[in-house]
Amino acid sequence: QVQLVESGGGLVQAGGSLKLSCAASGRTFSSYAVGWFRRAPGKAREFVAAISWSGATTDYTNSVKGRFTISRDNAKNTVYLQMNSLKPEDTAVYYCAASIVWRNVLSSGELDYWGQGTQVTVSS
Repeated sequence: QVQLVESGGGLVQAGGSLKLSCAASGRTFSSYAVGWFRRAPGKAREFVAAISWSGATTDYTNSVKGRFTISRDNAKNTVYLQMNSLKPEDTAVYYCAASIVWRNVLSSGELDYWGQGTQVTVSS
């Protein structure tokens, strides 16, 4: 069993930065790939970024490439999402999710565990 708790969201002006954290419980967290997803008001949940269990492989949706960086510290059971050059269209609730299967964290359909989400609001 793995429990995920996101933190680090908040209100920031366009062009600013935030760093989200996804803290996990469970001894086997280092075996899981982790993805960040977001849901903007009135829109479907979408994939943002993912990282493999070792951290060696990452992937990003095109709209955040060059601005967001996903990383992990397995010793701390935590995955991070550094968000720079934020835009108003990045406003959403951000969720982290985990799966043993890499391809599952590239879409929101078959994730084993989800966090409760953290709100990110970017003002113009």
